[in-house]
Amino acid sequence: MAAVLGLIIGVVLGVFVKPDIPIILQPYLPIMVVAALDALLGAARAYFERSFSDKVFVISFISNVVTATLLVFLGNQLGVGSQLQTAVIVVLGIRIFSNVSAIRRFIFRG
Repeated sequence: MAAVLGLIIGVVLGVFVKPDIPIILQPYLPIMVVAALDALLGAARAYFERSFSDKVFVISFISNVVTATLLVFLGNQLGVGSQLQTAVIVVLGIRIFSNVSAIRRFIFRG
């Protein structure tokens, strides 16, 4: 629950403070956001399945963001950045929709 509260506070602060994002990170920000969303929805799913662990969430969050960003960075260095970025988005998108589907089943099942 603390992670969700922290996320909400971070989003509200980000909207009102409007931080400057370094130019070097700007191409990777959408990937970072999608990877973070995947970790957040995975944590929500684990919560509904009663298997949530805060340690696993933090490790999953950091590793998802770092791995996705490094894959896109590597793709940019190899000259196939847009293709690898698309692949990362597709994989994370599938995971996001899978988690949302599982969460929806838990909510409507009761």
